[in-house]
Amino acid sequence: MSRAEFAGLITPEALAARLGDKNLVVIDIRTAADGAQAAFEAGHVPGAIHSDYAADGWRAKIGNAPGMLPPLDHLAALAGRIGITPHDDVVIVPAGTAATDFAAAARVYWTLKFIGHGQQAILDGGFKAWTADPQRPVATGPSVPKSAGPYPVVAQQRLRSTADSTLVASRSKQASLVDARGPSYFEGREKSAEAARAGHIPGAIQRDYAGAFEPGSGKLKATGALNQLFATVPQGPVVSYCNTGHSAAANWFVLSEVLGRDEVALYDGSMTDWTQDTDRPVATGKAA
Repeated sequence: MSRAEFAGLITPEALAARLGDKNLVVIDIRTAADGAQAAFEAGHVPGAIHSDYAADGWRAKIGNAPGMLPPLDHLAALAGRIGITPHDDVVIVPAGTAATDFAAAARVYWTLKFIGHGQQAILDGGFKAWTADPQRPVATGPSVPKSAGPYPVVAQQRLRSTADSTLVASRSKQASLVDARGPSYFEGREKSAEAARAGHIPGAIQRDYAGAFEPGSGKLKATGALNQLFATVPQGPVVSYCNTGHSAAANWFVLSEVLGRDEVALYDGSMTDWTQDTDRPVATGKAA
């Protein structure tokens, strides 16, 4: 892939060919669920920097909503601390063990794109895929980021849907709302702890993000299967949401970066933010 096309997924083979490039930044985002720093130090892609998706604040709790976009100055400092500059190609490496850690990589990818970074990709299959070939090198020990100042943020607001713009989309039907949660959450039989009410945004289409992955893995299905999965989502603007903007990031990534749809936005606050205001409607039951 050329630098102008450095987006979407990158294969382990393509990443291996780029190792050592001065404008390559590899971010390993493993959290406590996958061993975090200790797992990173035990083995990682050579040259990678560890940034714990949860502990480093890629998402922020604002009010009662735990998955909001952090303040831009925090993101500028975070990207700078990792060593990202505007001309770098960034590869995000999840554990590669489950759909949820891919969603974390997708949320990091979306966040970097939101602050105006132009070139980022997710390692297809994550660190698990990297180590599947014993010939590929694995480094150990702590990471040493290159020095960089705060990232010069240029916010891309079109990538984000706020509560207000999501409400307009729901009422006007000018955008399709895609709910990335499973049926129990969508139908209102279950809710996240921080959500004030159970159910979904009226008019939403339910597409469980886990359906986009090969069973029991953190690897996306082939493009043809993904096209089929989202075939009933009308062409035109889309707002992807879930409980906290985590699993919805995976659906956003598939629609925008893999299937190449235009005007796909992520509602980072999702249902935990939406339900804080009693004036915002919530529906229950199966999709119409």
